Amino acid sequence: MQNLSGSVQTNHPLPSYLDATHLGPWGNYLQQVDRVTPYLGSLARWVETLKRPKRILVVDVPIEMDNGTIAHFEGYRVQHNLSRGPGKGGVRFHQDVTLSEVMALSAWMSIKNAAVNVPYGGAKGGIRVDPKKLSMGELERLTRRYTSEIGLLIGPSKDIPAPDVNTNGQIMAWMMDTYSMNVGATATGVVTGKPVDLGGSLGRVEATGRGVFTVGVEAAKLTGLPIEGARLAVQGFGNVGGTAAKLFADAGAKVVAVQDHTGTLFNSNGLDVPALLAHVKATGGVGGFAGADTISNEDFWGVDCEILIPAALEGQITKDNAGKIKAKMVIEGANGPTTTEADDILHDKGVLVLPDVIANAGGVTVSYFEWVQDFSSFFWSEDEINARLVRIMQEAFAGVWKVAQEHKVSLRTATFIVACQRILHAREMRGLYP
Repeated sequence: MQNLSGSVQTNHPLPSYLDATHLGPWGNYLQQVDRVTPYLGSLARWVETLKRPKRILVVDVPIEMDNGTIAHFEGYRVQHNLSRGPGKGGVRFHQDVTLSEVMALSAWMSIKNAAVNVPYGGAKGGIRVDPKKLSMGELERLTRRYTSEIGLLIGPSKDIPAPDVNTNGQIMAWMMDTYSMNVGATATGVVTGKPVDLGGSLGRVEATGRGVFTVGVEAAKLTGLPIEGARLAVQGFGNVGGTAAKLFADAGAKVVAVQDHTGTLFNSNGLDVPALLAHVKATGGVGGFAGADTISNEDFWGVDCEILIPAALEGQITKDNAGKIKAKMVIEGANGPTTTEADDILHDKGVLVLPDVIANAGGVTVSYFEWVQDFSSFFWSEDEINARLVRIMQEAFAGVWKVAQEHKVSLRTATFIVACQRILHAREMRGLYP
């Protein structure tokens, strides 16, 4: 491109909200892309594709509150890359949701989907709201209005939302119904993570935690770490952390520490995981559980353990607490829980990090199964779903491990190499239109 002065301009600066110096999860993602670029070969000419989301939609979501007042909430839907298929990614309702966060999460979905080789691109959505302060009626009105506002982007063959932080099967049911009413036909495939009675898939709720367990077992085999007797510390005890903890405990491991928004518990002899899960279901958090001692939130990171599973929010393991971690293996159940600086500290300490973009991909894998079942109106058994999930996760992890050994890089960089090559090869093959 030639500018008015006559000189040739070959590079355009990134918009300020895409800049790596911009604080937040998006900057963390851009640093990860920079690290993988030297391994992309001729595909590196397309790498800017990964640094610019395809579409960003910011919407106003006004609703009438129960007291008759009108409240406005800010909502987002970001489609990062659609080269390999329709967008896929969850919707979170949280008071701290930002555009930087949703952009990063959509990009990590692109990487994750490509890493396990399901035919999706990456997308993500969110509303800045504390859903705990809303009544059920207000929550439904918020969900339906948001769905209508992003309706121009989503669709069974365009962009398929799913549950994420503070969203669940009921919210997906409202989203599916709202979209269906707007298009005049029932469209079960517009979202995944739905109730089974509305076209949801068996095994979906436990899928992410099962994937965390599966890659953890595979990595333990390759590194000689026995699962039986291994001590676990788990941050976040919902669908992901709770399921992973139960599966590891069933395999003979001991869950010695757990943390969520209600507190941090420790028991060196191992927590009673089924009893703790029942307590969380009844009370909404781990706080107050009688079978453990309460410790400070900061002390959680220094607990003696072999395996640490951060399964809460992003940015939890930082340069300030990474040095305290004593685990031999970190399995990222959450999206983006480890900052780039913390990643380097853990690497220098010899801690094996199983990155989010492969470790927690079980959820989107079974979402893919649900989407396929909705299109065919033919549904599989839970045993069949779990067997397919385990096979895909094992094969994907084996491929990532092989690349890590070949290039002598971390598993995160290896996962990005595999995924970015797939995404950019699709981009190159499709070309640019018009």
